[in-house]
Amino acid sequence: MMVPAALLLLGALTAVAAPRLLARADWPDREPVVALWVWQCVVAAVLLCCALSMTLSAAAAWQAVRGHVFASAPRAVVEAYALGAAGPWAATTAATTAVTLALGGVWTATMLVREIVRARRRRRLQSGELLLRAPLLPGEEPGQGRFVVLEGERVDAWWLPGTAPRLVVTTAALRRLKGRQLDAVLAHEQEHARARHDWLLHCSEALAGGFPQVPVFAAFRDEMHRLVELAADDMASRRFGRLTTALALVELNEDRGVFGPGAAPHAYVPQRVHRLLTPPDRLTAARRLRLTAAAALVPVVPVLVAFVPGLRALG
Repeated sequence: MMVPAALLLLGALTAVAAPRLLARADWPDREPVVALWVWQCVVAAVLLCCALSMTLSAAAAWQAVRGHVFASAPRAVVEAYALGAAGPWAATTAATTAVTLALGGVWTATMLVREIVRARRRRRLQSGELLLRAPLLPGEEPGQGRFVVLEGERVDAWWLPGTAPRLVVTTAALRRLKGRQLDAVLAHEQEHARARHDWLLHCSEALAGGFPQVPVFAAFRDEMHRLVELAADDMASRRFGRLTTALALVELNEDRGVFGPGAAPHAYVPQRVHRLLTPPDRLTAARRLRLTAAAALVPVVPVLVAFVPGLRALG
């Protein structure tokens, strides 16, 4: 009965310590792709701690669950966990823990489904508006073109995901963006689609919306929104230059009031421009590899904690 409690404690420590360590580090802005991976591993470890604790708590509380979980395990392994040796109070605690964590899992799945439904609804509305503003030409089939130009006085460009993803650019953006600036904007949006950043944003929104009182999920959502933009900026700058990408970002957002006072809604845009204009100071390849490998080991720790009694019994 100590293993489920240890897993919950490990999950709580990870949820508290990891965001603070990442906030103090100076490398996430320099290596946004690595930072995205680290955040995903941290959240996966927290969720894995809850899932494993729920499974072992349910096995301790109900014989039927125990039979399924340890169906093929040797008797020594089952005895090592001491699931049925505790008194009624411990069994009640295990049942309460299992039910609470199961409800949390159901709630997480519900929030994720809700976020996906909302995203699909938004895409349908955007596709309908796009079809209204840019109707199909004779002989043109829906979803045939991946590039759409809209008449509009607002400088804007965005990627519309879906079964037939399309890149939308307004005529104002075509007039304002000079030379390779337009190519940099298109590369930025294409990187969002290639890396499936929309799924990262959906998952982070679902967790933060479902558990607003859990700081690690709120930090996960905020960092996902910021880091995906930095990662797309880096991809565009590698292809078309940092200065060109920075100028394109300025031209694209100049009329939105993001560079003056009271620019709270998009306060990260000036920081993105400054970052692009600053000489690159990337980590070495060896350090990036070490960070990636260390992050991959974070979700492994809960698995090891859950299997320690069984491994000791077998050893």
